[in-house]
Amino acid sequence: MQQRIALFPGTFDPITIGHQDIIDRALTLFDKVVIGIGRNANKVPMFTEEQRMKWVREIYSNNPNVDVVTYEGLTIECCRSIGAQFIVRGIRYVNDFEYEKAIADMNRSLDKDIETVFLTCLPQYTSVASTLVRDVLRNGGNAKPFLPDVVAKSLEKL
Repeated sequence: MQQRIALFPGTFDPITIGHQDIIDRALTLFDKVVIGIGRNANKVPMFTEEQRMKWVREIYSNNPNVDVVTYEGLTIECCRSIGAQFIVRGIRYVNDFEYEKAIADMNRSLDKDIETVFLTCLPQYTSVASTLVRDVLRNGGNAKPFLPDVVAKSLEKL
């Protein structure tokens, strides 16, 4: 039987407890979840790709069903390169759905065999967004409640 592989794409700059919640719940649906750290030409990341990959690897070091890759270009192409039949996206608000549905429709038109699966985030994570976490960090606030322990501890050392 073919493995059910899902790609969870994003910038993960940094990975948050909201991301972790989506990954953990996706693991109950798929045999393997690959975290795809996308290179976005329109965004200047706060953390290096290497650091973001390291965090994912540390968080899931005891789970062989999680992998992490970096990619550039179309998410569909990344799916093809890793053998993923699914794309996982987290939804926090209704407007997230409208935006994500448009992307899912485009991806579906590019490859009808790759399905997008939306997971709604738990209510306690709706306000947790990497953009907001970066703002807290830039301004010297305490972002620890929004970050996995691995990330929070590594930021204390900076």
